[in-house]
Amino acid sequence: MPEGDTVWLATKRLHDALAGAELVRTDFRVPRLATADLAGRTVTESVARGKHLLTRVSGGLTLHTHLRMDGAWRVFASGQPWRGGPAFQIRVVLSTDRHDAVGFRLPVVELVRTADESRVVGHLGPDLLGDDWSADVAVRRLLTDPDRELGVALLDQRNLAGIGNMYMAELCFLAGASPWTPVAAAPDLRAVVDDAHRLLHLGIETGRQVTTGDPRPGRQHWVYGRGRRPCWRCGTPIRSAQIGTPPQARLTYWCPRCQPRP
Repeated sequence: MPEGDTVWLATKRLHDALAGAELVRTDFRVPRLATADLAGRTVTESVARGKHLLTRVSGGLTLHTHLRMDGAWRVFASGQPWRGGPAFQIRVVLSTDRHDAVGFRLPVVELVRTADESRVVGHLGPDLLGDDWSADVAVRRLLTDPDRELGVALLDQRNLAGIGNMYMAELCFLAGASPWTPVAAAPDLRAVVDDAHRLLHLGIETGRQVTTGDPRPGRQHWVYGRGRRPCWRCGTPIRSAQIGTPPQARLTYWCPRCQPRP
């Protein structure tokens, strides 16, 4: 699942291309919005809220989209061929005189009143990349279920918004805690939250997701995607397994020596 910094950067590309411009054509290729038409409205802004994208237009409407596992927004200059997948995977097209924004494989596409955005994002915890960020609030929310597995709690967007599989696995490694460690047993929960804030901001500043400090290919991550390879610290083979319960179960990675299971 895309991380919060990925969504933030995608939203910024939408904002830079569309904000302040009038929509000359829109195309919604989802059944319940098949007759919707935003042509003639001006895009006021696109903002990210956790992993949700909110594109606001004049007249008090917001296009709410979510990328989930493999959705993507692509921005093209007018007349430029669209790339990103076959035409049948396109869910939304927003066109101005200068740009086409094309949403591929978007599992969530809906129009809501801007005044009612809380209906789709009001459940989220403090946004790691947002103006509402509060480490204290994030820690308090994580501790509301102290027996919950740390990895699962970090992925719960109601606790703090923006962490996906990769950052979850890396944060647990940096904390020296197995993803199955109960939240209350995490060595320093505030440090975990602060590391999350630091790493996601580094991601939007550099455009790269590096947790080791080494941007070379294959060296960016401590454990994520490195199943059976030696740990960079101790040489023990990295392990992988599902964490959580279906359908929310996710594949995670950990070093059994650096991160002993409880």
